[in-house]
Amino acid sequence: MPQADLIIHNARILTMDEERPRAQALAVAGNLLLAIGSDSEILALAGEGTRRIDAGGGTVLPGLNEAHMHIFGGSVSLTQLSLFGVKGFEALKQAVTAYAAANPDLRLLVGLSADYTILSETEKVTRHHLDAILPDRPFMMLAPDRHTAWANTAALKAAGILEGRDVGVGNEIVMGEDGLATGELKETNAIDPVAEMGVTAGRDHLGIGTGGDPDHVTPEERASDLALIRRGLAYCAELGLTSVQAMDGNLYQLEILDEIEREHGLPVRVRMPFHMKNFMDLDMIEAKAAGWRRRFDSDRLRCDFVKVFVDGVTESGTAVMVDDYADEPGWKGDPLFTREHFAKVAVETDRLGLQVAVHAIGDGAVRIVLDGYEAARKANGPRDSRHRIEHVEVVHPDDVGRFAELGAVASMQPTHPPGSAGLPLEPYLTRIGEARWPLAFAWRSLKDAGARIVFATDWPVSPLSPLSCIQDAMTRQPWKEGMPDQRLSLAETLAAYTSEGAYVEFMEDRKGRLKPGYLADIVVLSGDIEATPAAELATLRPVATICDGRITHQA
Repeated sequence: MPQADLIIHNARILTMDEERPRAQALAVAGNLLLAIGSDSEILALAGEGTRRIDAGGGTVLPGLNEAHMHIFGGSVSLTQLSLFGVKGFEALKQAVTAYAAANPDLRLLVGLSADYTILSETEKVTRHHLDAILPDRPFMMLAPDRHTAWANTAALKAAGILEGRDVGVGNEIVMGEDGLATGELKETNAIDPVAEMGVTAGRDHLGIGTGGDPDHVTPEERASDLALIRRGLAYCAELGLTSVQAMDGNLYQLEILDEIEREHGLPVRVRMPFHMKNFMDLDMIEAKAAGWRRRFDSDRLRCDFVKVFVDGVTESGTAVMVDDYADEPGWKGDPLFTREHFAKVAVETDRLGLQVAVHAIGDGAVRIVLDGYEAARKANGPRDSRHRIEHVEVVHPDDVGRFAELGAVASMQPTHPPGSAGLPLEPYLTRIGEARWPLAFAWRSLKDAGARIVFATDWPVSPLSPLSCIQDAMTRQPWKEGMPDQRLSLAETLAAYTSEGAYVEFMEDRKGRLKPGYLADIVVLSGDIEATPAAELATLRPVATICDGRITHQA
């Protein structure tokens, strides 16, 4: 057997491999796992140049796989103001004024993770509140879901939308009785005019917003964007991630990632889609998505699926429901794609052998997507498509079993249920109504019905730390006595971050498990994850991250 380049020993290895679920040590040669076994077996493979990592009894896992995130926006968020956990006007004022004073040259000041109830349970944010904090500099803050933002008057004026603008179906610049914008902006088309004043001139939002590329970028701007994304990728490695599935989907980001890979080597594997918008012709799927798949097709950078938005979010009323919103009779939400239009997209994408990943929050949107996947199966014949639904915040009882029937993967975020990760219960619970609570964020119900589940954070919508997300998954509590406990077991939760993440990428034959011959993607934790109380899982830290056999982070 060849000599090992790297050995990790004195470990509690959870391989995620059913044939050999546990071990003490492993050896790496090149970018592959050479062997796995006991300390004595593996240390015998050491040579003079072998690097050794003593895990100190800590857990070793396959490298963690963030199945849904936004790498460009997340990278930019590392430089922006976090309002996570901020409550009340005075606390908001203190945070914003301090950030403004520390950043005197920014054209637009941006705050992130501002709860819908940041002022109080009843008082809605308006531009007037923000003017009282920062009257003379453009400021915008985004809700945790990034589907709603609030801007002050200076920002609305500078963006040219104080008097409103047509922003298309499913988007809204909320207008007041005085004929001027209130400051509340719903969805991408309403937010973008303000966001374009930011440090990237909105380039970080193009992939998710329009699916398009910037019209003109100077060499200096591109260099700045590349540096931001490199910082974000390094941050991923620090958190134990070896794979990320970035949901933005434009050529500009793919080419930057490709340049980083060629010049420096990506510290994490990146998978990115082509973003299909409702105004695009169907032939764009073959012209762009299939072409990008051929161009970006390595184990380190891949573009092999199509992303679609069918609805928005519940809090702003842009999620699509089967029945009316509980607090708004007569309103179900407007889909971004009609049932017929999405079915055509699904059929064509499936015909080309590409996977589909669809943002669907409400049970009405989930049904539209499942109907589209069923139409694709009827039109093209059954295949191992592994089409995905992203978020699945509410599912109708009639649709729970359809995930397994259609082979659809539920891509879900344990950081998103109200009451988890510091999020308030309202207005979400009132909006969906108690009748929908049992099948909201229904991980257990879906898995018990045979669905495959992958977990992620949707960074920068939620903090990226996978260990914090795993803690949120394991500590979630029902909203009312008698409601089902939707938690998965720790083993199932870890699988949703490792082996299942590889499955949804069609890479389960070479990653997501610690097994000889598999890619050497590994994370070493600071303690024993199985012995750590659920409420303390976030105290664990990655002490080493190895991606493709290369140490990308070491504490």
